This record gives sequence, structure tokens and C-alpha cells, in this order.
Amino acid sequence: MDRTNGSTGQGPVRLRNPRETVSRRAPLFWAARAGIGWAALLLAETGWLLNDRIDTVPYLPASHSQHLIVAVTAVLALLHLSVMPSWRFRVHRWEVAPVAVYTRTGWLNQERRIAPVSRIQTVDTQRGLLSALFGLVTVTVTTASARGPVRIHALDQDVAERLIQELTVRTGQTTGDAT
Repeated sequence: MDRTNGSTGQGPVRLRNPRETVSRRAPLFWAARAGIGWAALLLAETGWLLNDRIDTVPYLPASHSQHLIVAVTAVLALLHLSVMPSWRFRVHRWEVAPVAVYTRTGWLNQERRIAPVSRIQTVDTQRGLLSALFGLVTVTVTTASARGPVRIHALDQDVAERLIQELTVRTGQTTGDAT
């Protein structure tokens, strides 16, 4: 089926991957954030292991089953921390085209979002404590969409500021009421 761009009459629309990457610091940020969660889980399991009162795996002494659970958790943590950050970095892309903001995110479940510039209502930034330590910002583009906002994660501060400025100019030049 040949789809045409009805708004500009430019012929077939071909989707491609967005061109821009997230910050080079993003994989380290994602690893640190995930590492905090894994560390908390391993700390709790270690406390449980030291308690040594619960027999969770039948036919094994409590200490053996608890050691096994802690070891499996540690292996899963190492696997996750060694694969996830670089995989996410390869997947996460974004681009601002003349008529739309386009993102691709995820690592196990990947999502593509295209938000027409004419539908943009607000552009916001978010910077938590850990992301601030890495100098990273998330830009949120809110549109008149039931799917919710489009988020561009893990951008360098200067890139985020330029993006906000560009989107502000583009939305100001777009006619319509963003509904």
C-alpha cells in the first residue's frame, strides 16, 4: 500500500530510524541506576542469608538454598548490567524533523513515537538527582494525544536546551491550536 503525506503532498512516507543518539554518558547512567536496584536486592538477600532461619528450597539446608538464591541474583545482576546499557544505547534515538518529533526507545520492549509539531502543547525537562550527577536531562514533549507525552531520555544539558529552543520556535511558527 502506498501512503502519501496528505498534509504536504510530498508522496510516499518512509519511516526510518531517528538520526540523533542520546548522550555518551547514558549507558553509565543506566548501569548506575540499575546497579542501585540490584545492590538493594542483594543487600536484602544477604541480610536474609545472615538470618539463616528460612528453608526455601526443599531438600537443601537453609544456608545452601539461600546461597543459591543470592548467587543466582548476582549472576542475573551481572548479566543485566553488562547487556542492558549498551543495548539501550543502540536502540534509543530521537530526531526533530520539520513536521514531527520522532523517538525510538526501550531495550526489551521497543517503542516508536511520532508527535506532529502542530500537536505540541508543552515542552518540559526533568532532571533527577542521579541524572544530574551524570549531567543528563529528559525532555518531555506533551501533545494532544491519548498515548501521553513523548520523552527523549538521557540528553546532555546543552543538547536539551537547544532542543527546547528549536521546538519552541517551531511550535510558535505552526498554525493550529494543538488539539
